[in-house]
Amino acid sequence: MRSGLLAMLMVAASALPARAGFSFASIDGGTIALDDWAGKPVLVVNTASLCGFAPQFDELQALHDSYGRRGLLVLAVPSNDFRQELGTDAEVRDYCAANFDLTLPMTTISHVRGPEAHPFYLWMKAESGFEPGWNFNKVLLGPKGEVAGTWGAAVSPSGPAITGAIEALLP
Repeated sequence: MRSGLLAMLMVAASALPARAGFSFASIDGGTIALDDWAGKPVLVVNTASLCGFAPQFDELQALHDSYGRRGLLVLAVPSNDFRQELGTDAEVRDYCAANFDLTLPMTTISHVRGPEAHPFYLWMKAESGFEPGWNFNKVLLGPKGEVAGTWGAAVSPSGPAITGAIEALLP
């Protein structure tokens, strides 16, 4: 029964553009609605504070600082799906602020893979076959909500593959 419901959700989600109704609970309270960024690119990254790739937080913050004024949303989605995240949202927020001076938007701790994944990630899997295989996987959505690129953990957020794709989408 549960797998049938999941299949129906995935089919329904695949018919939607990436932004259509997807929102995340903000680690600071409230919600982060992807619809609010219609017409602008969005880089969504599943993160984990204790991961060896955590230094990428500095690069994500730099993208936020340099491209945010031009319309880019960089969204960190903490997840413990790979067993490398702290225990509470408050611990994640405080750790990232203290160690990386992070000010970019961040969601509450969320699942990014499997049947309990956030609906955005279920849509990504149904739409493009992309499912995070580790922490710090990146998804770039274009201004119309289309998937403009996906990258694994080893790809640097400040490298030419990602910055080139972002710059192509900005005015």
